[in-house]
Amino acid sequence: MPRDRVAIGFDTSLRSTGIGVVRAEGNVRRALYYAPVRVPDKLPLSAALVRIDEAVNHVLDAYAPTEAALEGVFYAKNARTAMILCHARGVVIAACAKRGIPICEYSPAEVKRAVTGVGSAEKPQVQAMVARILSLPPPLQNDAADALAIALAHLNRATSLLSSTPKTL
Repeated sequence: MPRDRVAIGFDTSLRSTGIGVVRAEGNVRRALYYAPVRVPDKLPLSAALVRIDEAVNHVLDAYAPTEAALEGVFYAKNARTAMILCHARGVVIAACAKRGIPICEYSPAEVKRAVTGVGSAEKPQVQAMVARILSLPPPLQNDAADALAIALAHLNRATSLLSSTPKTL
């Protein structure tokens, strides 16, 4: 009997990284965990990355996901913002890689398309569909909803409008 798939999705940022864990049980999707990792502005970069690492490792230990997904790096006009985002992504990627969890990356449009059917959907539409698909009470917190959407997009990639070969990290 095949093992249920458990995907963890990440919406990375330095001050509020969203984490969402979704179990695929046949065609049913069930949220196991969703929350943001809040990091106070006063913490320096190194301490913020440690906080993210600890939270990510705690969730990885608690839910033992079989696969991971995160949103691709977006174009940022501010190079400093892009660098900080990449630091947080690196923490997440390293934590998953240490456990041998395969990691895939999806563009924001791919995630929106997989969840709503429209690649240009607005954030409230995505959040409403995530809540509906997972039978969660709206409204969902932004970063956690985005992480759940990324996990859903990954789990649904074989039967959705997404490319069947996501970018593997």
